[in-house]
Amino acid sequence: MATHTGGLTRAARPPHEPPPPAVSTRRLVRRFADRAVLKDVDLDLAPGEFTALLGRSGSGKSTLLRAVARLDHGVEGSGELVVPDRVSLSFQDSRLLPWLRVLDNVVLGLTGSGARERGLTALEEVGLAGRDRSWPHELSGGEQQRAALARALVHDPELLLADEPFGALDALTRIRMHGLLRELYERHRPAVLLVTHDVDEAVELADRVLVLEDGRISLDITVDLPTPRSRRDPRFQEYRDTLLTALGVTTPAAPPYDSQEEKSHVPHV
Repeated sequence: MATHTGGLTRAARPPHEPPPPAVSTRRLVRRFADRAVLKDVDLDLAPGEFTALLGRSGSGKSTLLRAVARLDHGVEGSGELVVPDRVSLSFQDSRLLPWLRVLDNVVLGLTGSGARERGLTALEEVGLAGRDRSWPHELSGGEQQRAALARALVHDPELLLADEPFGALDALTRIRMHGLLRELYERHRPAVLLVTHDVDEAVELADRVLVLEDGRISLDITVDLPTPRSRRDPRFQEYRDTLLTALGVTTPAAPPYDSQEEKSHVPHV
């Protein structure tokens, strides 16, 4: 069976065939001098899938994210790198331009007559309604990251790449930002690739967690837990222990988690 659109004939996908991946890499390689940081990485991310990427320092997590973002032109490989047209990035530093007001930062690069209205809506979604005329230095660190999320989502991305976006925040602000990111993800449903050192953050937010070791994906697990997730859930601890073991970390079970307390005992890798 075929569908006809504007004079073009397109083969229809069988009803039970899954959609093509939002991201697909085959035999991705990245070298720095004589050291291979990424070694024949194969990765598929489904549309709307929330994936976290863990690994020890220097394992190549940010390198892989930059490759997927097409920011690294030194990537090699005999295979392919397929990504969507609409990709947004979020970093540990909010990267707001200090000479632009908050709304102007959010709609930077956005065209069309409704750009400012879309920016105002995005600011409202992240809890910054009424702050559109503020300067970046007038916002707290958490508010700056909220503005950065608004800027990422206002473009309606098919893929959101986030490189430790909460790493510079204090523990309580980070907890609030976790809830906000998951809420925005549920609302907009982009594919997400989150790079993090925080094992608990990965289990709390992602539906799939990858471990990168020695330039290759050494573990790929699905997190089958309902949301919102409780760190008191024994299954949460099972996922946590599995990931820590894969990362070569041996640690006692985490103490009971109180959302109002700082995560002083959360291991980072």
